[in-house]
Amino acid sequence: MRLGRHGQTGGEILSRKEFHDEQAAYDYVEARVWPHGATCPKCGERERVSKMGGKSTRIGAYKCYQCRKPFTVKVGTIFESSHVPMHIWLQAIYLMCASKKGISSNQLHRTLGVTLKTSWFMSHRIREAMRSGDMEPFGGGGKSVESDETFIGQEPNYTGSRRVWHHKLKVLALVDRESGQARSFVMDKLSQSSVTAILKENIDRETRMITDQASWYARLRADFAGHEFVDHSRNEYVRGDVTTNTVEGYFSIFKRGIKGIYQHCAKRHLYRYLAEFDFRYNKRQAKGPDDKVRADLALQGIVGKRLTYQTIGA
Repeated sequence: MRLGRHGQTGGEILSRKEFHDEQAAYDYVEARVWPHGATCPKCGERERVSKMGGKSTRIGAYKCYQCRKPFTVKVGTIFESSHVPMHIWLQAIYLMCASKKGISSNQLHRTLGVTLKTSWFMSHRIREAMRSGDMEPFGGGGKSVESDETFIGQEPNYTGSRRVWHHKLKVLALVDRESGQARSFVMDKLSQSSVTAILKENIDRETRMITDQASWYARLRADFAGHEFVDHSRNEYVRGDVTTNTVEGYFSIFKRGIKGIYQHCAKRHLYRYLAEFDFRYNKRQAKGPDDKVRADLALQGIVGKRLTYQTIGA
């Protein structure tokens, strides 16, 4: 069943025309993907482009008179080759951006009136749009970054020790206290070399690092301006401003989503789920936009991220 004009989720927002009218949906996406006018995805032409007319012409079709190719705003985006109506795509994007702990493919399947396979595929495409290309280093002089790790699920085909966390999927997360931004990673193993490599790549050397007492953080003082830690093994969780409570707050949302909403995640897909939780956390209401603006920000990431069933299943 599709969302009604006065559905409870999103209130009046989900009554907007672009969520129910296909032409309005195309206009809405075009205004965000082509802020300076229709642009040919094949050759980049903007001047010699015109909208196609006629009763048999599909909605949103344009013709480029430079390369002589027809196109729509779907070409070169996560929507390419999809038969799902654009207004249904916009509903799915809004619901994923507005759901703090995520929304399952089963729920999208029931809410949007598409098949389960289609909702699963749409979810992964939207997560790909949420992936950020911003790799600016966190922290800087006088700033602090928290680092911590968590464990979920089980490593595929694992045959080694099942002691404590070795058999589980490993996730490392960083939170910049000043900007409130999070960045997370799937780790094949946790060691001084693997963790330090991630930290050096993503954190400014002038940063003060704050962690727990894990052994892989033992030599951080040599690589950063400072390193302080709390010792959880001695029931120490806060010492002045030394605490990992911020990054643990990120993990609390992530694990509630994975365990309570998605329930299971294969390792090969985990990085996309992390991108989804990073996106919502970094654009959260407290320091960022509301649900509508968050959905518009997700739309800005649709270009150049086309996926197929084969690439998702690989």
